[in-house]
Amino acid sequence: MKQLVVLISLWVVAMSAAAQEEPEYRLELGAGGGVVSYMGDFNGNPLKGISPIGTLVAKYKLNPRMAWALNIGYGGLRGSSTNVKTWYPDLRDYPATFKSSLVDMTVRYEYNFWPFGTGREYLGAHKLTPFIAIGLGFAVANAKLTQKDEQTRTTSLAAQLPIGVGVKYKLATRWNLAVEWMMHFTGGDKLDGIADPYGIESSGLFKNTDCYSMLAVTLTYDLWARCRTCHNDRD
Repeated sequence: MKQLVVLISLWVVAMSAAAQEEPEYRLELGAGGGVVSYMGDFNGNPLKGISPIGTLVAKYKLNPRMAWALNIGYGGLRGSSTNVKTWYPDLRDYPATFKSSLVDMTVRYEYNFWPFGTGREYLGAHKLTPFIAIGLGFAVANAKLTQKDEQTRTTSLAAQLPIGVGVKYKLATRWNLAVEWMMHFTGGDKLDGIADPYGIESSGLFKNTDCYSMLAVTLTYDLWARCRTCHNDRD
């Protein structure tokens, strides 16, 4: 009986050691791509007017459940007042169309529903986990608005609040794949190059402002291994 207890104890110790034979990494760097769609005065459907977007990603992992992420994206927005159900007095006889180049910059907090990892660097980690994210950032749009065969160009800067969900998957020891959908609520109304088409000045932080929806896939690589032998290895 004692031999059985000893064998079980040795097996538990060996499994615990094997579960942490790989280092934990603090940093992820990578890139991705996806689609973005404008939602505002001329569109309320996130599946309409889709354009491509590319992103650069850097993440600092606090622990297997939490991380801070810096995302920088570049893409386009487009839309038209044609066939919009809402009636706009100034656009009744002369519909408007627009195309905007978009620079998206956000810092956000990510929370994984389960500890994320291979399971060999952190006991109980999962290779697949859903996550939620919320943050703050800026959106810069260079819009080209066409109306009455005339073009006007405007540049706008707006604060934004990104909120979304996603799924992460551990492709390999240091490679991570993520699919995410984020809704970006901005505090500006000129991503489309025209403000207040109702003719009434907007009021409130997100009232009558433009937004955009983004669906993206990112691939990141782990860097900066956590030191296990350091005195302060919990930092």
